[in-house]
Amino acid sequence: VQLQASGGGLVQAGGFLRLSCAGSTRTFSSYTVGWFRQAPGKEREFVAAIRWSGGSSYYADSVKGRFTISRDNAKNTVYLQMNSLKPEDTAVYYCAAQRGGTYYSQYDYGYWGQGTQVTVSS
Repeated sequence: VQLQASGGGLVQAGGFLRLSCAGSTRTFSSYTVGWFRQAPGKEREFVAAIRWSGGSSYYADSVKGRFTISRDNAKNTVYLQMNSLKPEDTAVYYCAAQRGGTYYSQYDYGYWGQGTQVTVSS
């Protein structure tokens, strides 16, 4: 599976962005897709994940209530809508896919996109 993340950019605090993760395979709908982020000097951390069916989604406490993950299996695309952005959300955001495993563990994801930079100014 090849993943292409897009939608990053520079936004002021309180603003919004929508990230997209496009999958290359027709079986993309069978994968759980997660978003992770890595800020300079910090470890990569879990942000959100959505199961293959779209019926279950999960969020890190730091983004709960502000970010929404969704998927359109007909378009092989997963979205991360990010609202009320804060400077601490600044990071490179990566999407990743897995067939099974722990949704919040980056080590259980076998496929990764290239990352997209999100910068939130104060």
